[in-house]
Amino acid sequence: MAKYKVEISGINTSDIEVLTQEEMVELFKKMKENDPFAREMLVRGNLKLVLSILKKFHNRYDNMDDLFQIGCVGLLKAIDNFDLTHEVKFSTYAVPMIMGEVRRYIRDNNSIRVSRSLKDLAYKTLRLKEEYHLKYGKEPTIEYIAKEFDVSPYDVVSALDSLKEPVSMSEPIYNDGGDTIYLFDQIEDKKTNSEEFSTRLALEDAIDNLDQREKFILDERFVIGKTQMEVAEELNISQAQVSRLEKGAIKQLKKVLK
Repeated sequence: MAKYKVEISGINTSDIEVLTQEEMVELFKKMKENDPFAREMLVRGNLKLVLSILKKFHNRYDNMDDLFQIGCVGLLKAIDNFDLTHEVKFSTYAVPMIMGEVRRYIRDNNSIRVSRSLKDLAYKTLRLKEEYHLKYGKEPTIEYIAKEFDVSPYDVVSALDSLKEPVSMSEPIYNDGGDTIYLFDQIEDKKTNSEEFSTRLALEDAIDNLDQREKFILDERFVIGKTQMEVAEELNISQAQVSRLEKGAIKQLKKVLK
């Protein structure tokens, strides 16, 4: 059977080699010894890592060649800054740096206007996250970032969300095996009767009584359409906690609307 291949930036992805952990360790040692070929071999041996990250963006961005080039910039930064003494896998270290470069590129080319204060907070948060990751080898919590900038955790999450690429109005946001619900289905219908209006007011009041984290989870899950795992990653909590908070919030809303 022929290999499945894709051409990105003139590279046949079916021909990309993958290095073993032992091979990478040896190449990093050679790079430290100024071997002229080690860095290039490390790049070539990790191109599939870049491609695996770009899969998250293939339905949201048209020019994958551009993203591939940007992802390679992140890969080069990761290679140049990686320290074997940290005793972590290179992929663990490299993924946040590659993802950061890609997201920055998309953010800087985003046509949506974002308030200056929110954008400044988002940029400062991204810088802090990178510095923290380089120093400690892990991501800082939202609570830590909020304390550093003297803002609420919700402000931090909102700032980061403001830099994400726009979602299509035809984006499916929910499917339980029946009819798919799309984002445009959630747009308010101006032609509503008094009963619907009263119901909406009651729902708005019920939502106002939820705490900020519960509101954020419901918005991300049922308006934006993210998975519980994605929301958990944003809030730096477990998926089980997201599930519990989501169920609790929905239960509160049901009580009000009965």
